[in-house]
Amino acid sequence: MSTVPITAPRTPLASSASTEVSPKVVAANRRLIDGVLIGAGVLAVVVLLIAAGLLTWGNRFAANYVGDELSSQNIKFPSADALTGQGRDDLVKYADQRLDTGKEAEAYASFINGHLQGIAKGATYADLGAVESAAKADVKAAVDAGQPQAKIDELQATAGGITAQRDSLFKGETLRGLLLSAFAWSTVGMIAGIAAIAAYIAALLMAVLVVLGIVHRRRMADSTPGAANEVAAS
Repeated sequence: MSTVPITAPRTPLASSASTEVSPKVVAANRRLIDGVLIGAGVLAVVVLLIAAGLLTWGNRFAANYVGDELSSQNIKFPSADALTGQGRDDLVKYADQRLDTGKEAEAYASFINGHLQGIAKGATYADLGAVESAAKADVKAAVDAGQPQAKIDELQATAGGITAQRDSLFKGETLRGLLLSAFAWSTVGMIAGIAAIAAYIAALLMAVLVVLGIVHRRRMADSTPGAANEVAAS
């Protein structure tokens, strides 16, 4: 009995000439990146120097303006004995000094406020407005009612005293407000000076980073002449 050889079915073979997919290559020029960073650093240095210059100008302007305006008022602190007698030992260090700085303006404003508290039992200019109107109304009512002259004079004296107190408060509060404004401007100028110093330091540090970036860029150029660093990613 003869046997018939059984052959397995042939499977198609993969083509030997398969297509190879090349990985996507991303080339990064390190010198170009360094150049961009260096340029950004130089720009930051320029901006910081401009800001520092403007802040320095603001600091000097505020100091000179406040000093000139205060000096022109020719305000002087009382003597040490006078300050001690008024219970202002905290201001003795300014005794007999001429008012020409923001800090001294704040101190003198405090000195004025102490006097204002002694007028009208601590009432303000605005508080006395209604009181003054009522006192004047009482005088008018007394005149209209034909009351004795002595009573009218008494009421007029009361109204006049309130008016005098109100005038004193107005002048004192106005001067105090101006002095505190001078102190505020001097404080702004001081902050501008501190910010200017910070800007100068930041500009210096950025300049150092720029120099280091230039050195690094040159070293990269010397180590890989004519070629750029490539980073491949598939």
